[in-house]
Amino acid sequence: MIGKVAVLDAIAGTNRGLLANEQQKQTILDAIATLEDLNPTPHPVGATDLLNGNWRLIYTTSKALLNLDRLPFCKLGQIYQYIRVENTSVYNIAEIYGLPYLEGLVSVAAKFEPVSGRRVQVKFNRSIIGWQRLLSYNSPENLIQQIEAGNKFTAIDTAINSDKQQGWLDITYLDSDLRISRGNEGSVFVLNKV
Repeated sequence: MIGKVAVLDAIAGTNRGLLANEQQKQTILDAIATLEDLNPTPHPVGATDLLNGNWRLIYTTSKALLNLDRLPFCKLGQIYQYIRVENTSVYNIAEIYGLPYLEGLVSVAAKFEPVSGRRVQVKFNRSIIGWQRLLSYNSPENLIQQIEAGNKFTAIDTAINSDKQQGWLDITYLDSDLRISRGNEGSVFVLNKV
């Protein structure tokens, strides 16, 4: 699909948006808007077989995520979003790299509720920030298993008041391996299935 190739070509080399200049950002947003018009899944929230699974962020305009790369002595690693439709859970995991043995992790767990054919309400309920070694982190799947088992971590592991920390997300494009979403704060997220 030409629209999909245009988006992937436009974001190539931008390191998820970290390296994109203003002209590139506009080109990317234009390509995304064109692809959204070609969305093969008109009601993505109901397409649970496509939505469910493990996703990796390949581009975003979210300053909250991109600013993780500005922490002293740190570089932003992979960012994952794991969606578990069967229990309406979503897990965001950002890997942080820096000094040897001080690799970090920022994770947020949330619940989502379908609001329409393309919008979900998201309620954040847990945040985990810590060193990968202290968390015995070796993969997102392992971390999620520990979270779902109710394990507490040697980290900043806090409950989040979901009444105060919530937002919505519109899924504007979804196929078997690519998802585009727009959040309530105006951010765009492009993810591919892993």
